[in-house]
Amino acid sequence: MANNKRGPEPGSQKAKHGGQAVREKYGTEFYARIGKKGGEAVKQKRGPQFYSEIGKKGGESTKRQQGSAFYSRIGKKGGERGRAASSAAAPAQTPDESGTTP
Repeated sequence: MANNKRGPEPGSQKAKHGGQAVREKYGTEFYARIGKKGGEAVKQKRGPQFYSEIGKKGGESTKRQQGSAFYSRIGKKGGERGRAASSAAAPAQTPDESGTTP
């Protein structure tokens, strides 16, 4: 497949240098702005059902490549982070004189 676009070959050193020049000129916020603009355009064009479909495809692909045990592992990691974050954020409640927690 021929590259009919102007500029250096994608992934080449010249292309990487061009990306660095854009980042220096416009800043990292530029990428967030154009990414959001592109996401909004896709949302308008394809609708919310599109995201559901690609999410399912991605999940199926991950399951095929990683196996179902992968989900068990990452689920446990997420649960550990959630417990640690919630226990650090909220002080432990102790029962008052009546035996109930406030």
